[in-house]
Formats: sequence, structure tokens, C-alpha cells
Amino acid sequence: MNRSTGTDGTQSSTLRDEVPWSESLTSYDRQHFNIYLRILDACADDASEEGKADLMLGIDPAHEPVRARKALRSHMDRANWMVTTGYKELFAG
Repeated sequence: MNRSTGTDGTQSSTLRDEVPWSESLTSYDRQHFNIYLRILDACADDASEEGKADLMLGIDPAHEPVRARKALRSHMDRANWMVTTGYKELFAG
């Protein structure tokens, strides 16, 4: 588990390298929804993977390139799931 703080201070001590996957919303999703939104926004702005890993996940890609890519991919995949499927649960409740 990653316990560092990103340079913008948004890092959470509960942020994991791999998002716990489920076909429904999880408490992890609710806790980290703002990170998913920031990742999607950064993707739309063509931000670098290194920048997203560092600023949003608090992982220095120069020191931990494999971990940074894996964690970013996991969070990007879940963010994409949220906007294609998970949002239905979010707005249903």
C-alpha cells in the first residue's frame, strides 16, 4: 500500500497500488472518487503518465517506474469503469 503524499497533497494513506475490483461500487471507490475524476481530467488534458503517477498517486516514477505504471493503470481502469458503468449506482442511491 502506498502511504506517501503527492506533491499537491491529495494522496491518501488508504490509496492502494491496485484498486480492489468489484462489479459494484466499493467503499474504496467512494473514498477515492476525487482521484478517479482527477485522473480522467488529466487524461483529457494529455498529461504524462509520470505526472499523473506522481501528482495524483504520490508515486515517484523515476524511482519506482513499474509500480507507478501498475498503480496508474489500475486507477485509470477503475475510473473508466466508473464513467461507463459505476455511475449508475452512484446516482441511483
